[in-house]
Order: sequence, then structure tokens, then C-alpha cells
Amino acid sequence: MALKPFRATGYYGQRSIVNAIPFLRSPPFPGIAPATAAISRVREAQGRQAAEVAEGVSDALLDAIAQARVGGMFWGHRPQGIRLVAREGVAVPQAAREGLARQDIGIVRGSRRVAGGVAGRLLPRPVDLWSVIGAARSVHAAPDDELAIVAGLLNVPVFGPDGAPVAPGMLREAARAAVAAGSYRDCFSGEAVDAAWAVAQLADWRRHLDGNRGIAAASGMALWKREAIRHFLWDGVCSPPFLPAEKGLRRAQREGGALAVWPSRVSGAVLEEARVSGVAVAKVEDGFLRSKGLGAALHPPGSVVVDRSGIYYDARSPSDMETLLATHAFAPAEERRAACLRAMIRASGVTKYGREAGVMIALPQGRRTVLAVGQVEDDLSVEYGGAGVAGNLDLLRRVRAAEPEAWIVYRPHPDVQAGLRKGHLSDAAVLAVADAIDLGSPLMALVQAVDEVHVLSSLTGFEALMRDRPVTVHGMPFYAGWGLTRDLAPASGRRGRSLSLDQLVAGALILYPRYLDPMTRLPCGPEIMVDRLASGAPSPMSWLIRLRTLQGKLRRFMTLSAEYLRG
Repeated sequence: MALKPFRATGYYGQRSIVNAIPFLRSPPFPGIAPATAAISRVREAQGRQAAEVAEGVSDALLDAIAQARVGGMFWGHRPQGIRLVAREGVAVPQAAREGLARQDIGIVRGSRRVAGGVAGRLLPRPVDLWSVIGAARSVHAAPDDELAIVAGLLNVPVFGPDGAPVAPGMLREAARAAVAAGSYRDCFSGEAVDAAWAVAQLADWRRHLDGNRGIAAASGMALWKREAIRHFLWDGVCSPPFLPAEKGLRRAQREGGALAVWPSRVSGAVLEEARVSGVAVAKVEDGFLRSKGLGAALHPPGSVVVDRSGIYYDARSPSDMETLLATHAFAPAEERRAACLRAMIRASGVTKYGREAGVMIALPQGRRTVLAVGQVEDDLSVEYGGAGVAGNLDLLRRVRAAEPEAWIVYRPHPDVQAGLRKGHLSDAAVLAVADAIDLGSPLMALVQAVDEVHVLSSLTGFEALMRDRPVTVHGMPFYAGWGLTRDLAPASGRRGRSLSLDQLVAGALILYPRYLDPMTRLPCGPEIMVDRLASGAPSPMSWLIRLRTLQGKLRRFMTLSAEYLRG
């Protein structure tokens, strides 16, 4: 017999949870106006119309909600040892409390204080309902309470205010009603979307917040990055404090948490002390679609990675990135999303530093052409992933040895070209090995025009792969060793399987990094970042950025003047 559509009624003179706030809702991101972050609002439908909307909520959507563990408060504290969960004011029969101490019973407050109920531990607010309820043996709440809805989706037994068990079918209908009670919006564009879109966005947010759990302090974060880092590292309750490395390590030791560090700004001695004392270290670095400007010019990052086992550019030891690529079972939906993202990146012309401009260099006809990509010579990616290549001139010589008959064009790194970082080569040194120097071509247009791209560990190699270009790698960057590149460095035994290009893109651009929308300041997916970079969304221009740009111009002028005087 089919169940009748469930209708929320409310208890204890309070308005029903379903009718008060949407079940699928955004976390309270700090510093973001609720109206900006809101992914849903209460739908005004009543009676038959509400029932018809609820009937349209599929079992597949409910299963997706349960799998993603979103809906209700999916962020917040995660108290341990809770065996029974009850809404404040709900009585719990003695039989249900058998064998439980007061501390085993978690009481979740509502929007207002309610007398009565069972004695137990008042849970902190906010509380991650999915974590707490998933570990409980029973939940005691009204059938339309989000506690009961979450429990029903997790198959945890629910008992109503009268102590009677609530049928799973009724809980399923309550979940449908809760989802149908909201209307949904794309918080990045303001456009109306369906509940499935909302679930997918909330799932991305959940993954982002869960990745920040247990970080006790952050050290080595430059002042001009901290506002962005606060957003990147918020865990649903708070962001870690910024402390000098030694103090951050002590705090992490006291709290049994992790220390987040920017690797190049924290001494090896602190990292070694953390290792010896058993303090976990989460390394934070720029992501692969970072912002509309150079990091060395103090443009805040629009993307970072947070790696708890290593860092993607250090091929000497495992990292979260390498483990993900080596072991993750990529779902078809992830591969389809990666294929769409790759097409979007190609169509937009976006690279790590935004959309490109410039005049294309003339390439010779009828001759094999090769692009050699320079790097910042003191960058950690060169030191730890360069496989012994000693800087840009050594790279150029190796490219010439591998391509003796090719016409080679050398492209210096933008931070080096801007005078901000180490790695400058004189024109004479370059042209003694290569055939031309390119300073102004749109890089991806150049990548697609040459016959092959040679890199040490540059992200340009990954960007070339996304555009189906042949890539030869002289170092060991994260994208090498998976059967997609010609690798001249010794192979790593940890990279023991072949990947498709879309699997590589899914891991590197969707699952591994975090992104921050430059417009709303909300965590977002890579698709939003690509769209913002392609559309020329404004980025902040602080006095620090202007000063750093002027400093780079002065340094470059002095370098070129010295070359001229030396003849």
C-alpha cells in the first residue's frame, strides 16, 4: 500500500523544522552575507501543490544526499561517544536509555529552549548531525525534525515524542517533504537551480570543510595571503589562528591537531621537530588555477592545495595528490565532469594566471618546433621535482640534446621575466643553445602551435596535456609517470598505473585543490574559477601589489643594465 504524502505538523508549539528553514542549506561562511551564500529559501507552496512537489523528489536524490552527508547542519563540532541523540524537550523511555550514562546521551537544542525531555549532554552548536547521528543507536525526535530525517537517511532507528518507533517509510516521506520545502539558487550567479544541483554544491562544500578538520594553527602564511587563507581553512566552526611556526607547533602539540604551513616560509628545523614529536603537518601551496595575477606580485591566491602527507611538487616522497592519482577509483561522473572542465579551459584560453593576451611569435615552416619552458630556479618544485637538472640553462642543453635538429624556442617564467624571482638567462646564453626567445606570445597558443613541449616540472606541461599536445618531461612533476608524457627522469615506483587524461584532470583540478570565488568569496568548484578568470572578474589591487610590481620593474631594469654594460 502506498504511503500518503507526509505533511509536517510541528511539535511543542514550535513551528516545524521543515517549515522553519530549508533542510538543504548553506553553512554560515564567516564574513559572507547570508543572502550571498544562501543556496536555498523556504518554498511558499502549500497543500496539494506541496505534496506534488514532494512526490517529484526521487529516491536517487535522497540517496545522493545520504552519500554526500549533506542537509541539516552538516558542518560543526563532532562530539564523540554519543549513543543516543534526542531533540531538547523530547522524552525518552527508560528502556531506550538502558545501559547508557548521561554523557552517552546527546541533546540537540532547537531554535528556542524547551522544558522537559531527558537528561543528557547538551551538544555544542553548531554540531555535525551526520557524524553524531551516524554513530548513535537511536534518535528521538518528531518525524519532521531534521534529526529524524538525517537518521532515516542513515538507517538509524527513530522514535517519536510518544516513544513509538517511526516507520522508515514515514521518514522517507519526511525527507521528500523537507527537500521539496526549499527552492534553490546558484549562489554564484543567482539563477534558479534544482535540488540535485544544490546537493552537488553542498557535497563540494562538505569535502572542503572536512579537509580542514583538526588544523590547530597556521604558520608561514604571508600577511597579504591571510584573508584568503582564513576562508580556505575554515572548518565549519573556525579558522586556525596565524602563529609563528614555533608557537604554532606548540599549539598543535597541546591540542593534538595539525600545523598548517606554507613550506617555503617555515624552517626545516620546525618541520623536523614536528615529525619527531608526532605533530601532523598540512602543507599549503598555490593551486593550479590560482588568480588573475602573479603570486610573486602579491596577488592573493584563488586556489590552494592542502596536503597532509607531502606536497604535489615533491617527488621524493608520497603526497595526497600522488596517492589520489595512484589509488582513487574514478567514477564515470567524475571523468565526465573532468572532460567538460577540460573543454571549458581550452575554450576560454585560461591558464594558471588567468586569460592570456599578446602577439604570437612566428614559427618556421617545414621544421620540427619545440617549446622549452623556463622556471623559477629557486622554486621548491625545481629543487624537489627537478630530478637533478641544474637550472634553466641546464634544461635548455638537455632539450637540445634530446632534439638536435629541432627549432627550439625558449619561454622564461613570468615571475622571472617580471624581475621578481631567480632564473634569468641572458639572451646570449639562451641563443647559444636555442633558436629564439619568446616573451609575449599567448602561452597556450604557442603550446598548441609547436610540435612538442619540453618542461622540467612546470605546470605548462600539464596545461599542454589538457590541450592534447605531446609533452616531454625532464623532471618528475605530479603529471609525469602515468603514461601520458615522455619521461626522461627515472620512474617512481609509486606511480604504478596508467591514467586517462580525464582521470588526471579530475584528480588534479577537481578533487585535490580548493578554490575561492573572487566575486562572492565562497568556496567554489574549478568551473567557477575558470569562468571568473575568463570573464576578467576584477581582482583586488592593493598598495602591496603596486609596490611589488614597481620593485620587479626596478630589479629587471638593473639586471638588463648590467647585461648591457658587460656587452
